[in-house]
Amino acid sequence: QVQLVESGGGLVQAGGSLKLSCAASGKIIFSTKTMRWYRQAPGKQRELVADISSSGITDYADSVKGRFTISRDNAKNTIYLQMNNLKPEDTGVYYCAAPAYRSWGQGTQVTVSS
Repeated sequence: QVQLVESGGGLVQAGGSLKLSCAASGKIIFSTKTMRWYRQAPGKQRELVADISSSGITDYADSVKGRFTISRDNAKNTIYLQMNNLKPEDTGVYYCAAPAYRSWGQGTQVTVSS
């Protein structure tokens, strides 16, 4: 019933920026739900990067505070992750999640070179 599709990943040099998007579709009541971005680095567990509540309250992993910004556009059923000053340790597959629906996107690869 719910599909999440990420886009915007790519290969960038350290210090660069990317903006990820996650478009939700299907039978999701998007505006009332918390949405999250996770990432999974090679050989590591998936970790929570950022989340945003239905009211727009945000939270971030310590490692990305001040560099990443999560936002949402309820009219478009879309969340975003603006990533600035990227570091090699930010490399990984980034996933969008809608926890209330136990739904995950397919992921988009972000690679940051030194």
